[in-house]
Amino acid sequence: RENFIHLCNPHLEKMKEDILYHFALGTGTHDFPTLFGDVKFVCVGGSPSRMKAFIAYIAEELGLGSPGCDYPNICAGTDRYAMYKVGPVLSVSHGMGIPSISIMLHELIKLLYHAKCSDITIIRIGTSGGIGLEPGSVVITRQSVDATFKPQLEQVVLGKTVIRSTNLDEQLAKELMQCSKEIGQFNTVIGNTMCTLDFYEGQGRLDGAICLYDEEEKLQYLKNAYESGVRNIEMESSVFAAMCNLSGVKAAVVCVTLLNRLEGDQITSSHDVLVEYQQRPQKLVGYFIKKSLGKV
Repeated sequence: RENFIHLCNPHLEKMKEDILYHFALGTGTHDFPTLFGDVKFVCVGGSPSRMKAFIAYIAEELGLGSPGCDYPNICAGTDRYAMYKVGPVLSVSHGMGIPSISIMLHELIKLLYHAKCSDITIIRIGTSGGIGLEPGSVVITRQSVDATFKPQLEQVVLGKTVIRSTNLDEQLAKELMQCSKEIGQFNTVIGNTMCTLDFYEGQGRLDGAICLYDEEEKLQYLKNAYESGVRNIEMESSVFAAMCNLSGVKAAVVCVTLLNRLEGDQITSSHDVLVEYQQRPQKLVGYFIKKSLGKV
């Protein structure tokens, strides 16, 4: 049914046991429906420590935890990813870049399927480089585009190039935007997000170990990106959107911008300022979850 996870893999039905190797979980060793069956919201982000901080934050917001309470890492049997849960919220780290989040998502989607979860919303919260925005602005992604500004993920499967859509749920984006207006604490926009394969050359930086273009070429590229609707750059949104689309899951990407790339390449804000910036997607998504649960 539509509100359940859809698996695009008929081979899984023939398996006696499904081992989620990078989570150190398996259907033969864990009762997925009991452990995860009540999950309605999944928040994913690059850093394990950030996702642990998020679960502590959301537990307090939902009144499900006490101050200073520790939340065990469900994936403690591996050092690849970290996973935390409180009530209907699951918080999972995905590392950096398309390959890392892709592996995590394959196993996360299977976990939700085996747990018989329904009406799931998955939101990536993270950091990014902004284009034409003040640092600290939050971008809710309309489409993830590649480095040529096309809304697609190009992937090679069995030696053949496969093109997948990277659109995200339009209604969910609007709901998140409305939540930001209700909070009224920081600038938020809906725009396209460019997903690259690299942090340096792939994003037009001048400060990497290798750079064979000049500043004028870099600025022209970023201006072209802005004119095409791109408002921020990161390295995970395309495969995130594509895999959620194929699995029938409502998904959104909410990233704060740490700098305006039209004004520089290096992040120069103080540690305290960056920490506050990184809390903004958490606040927005936390408010959205509270509102969805009727607790606002």
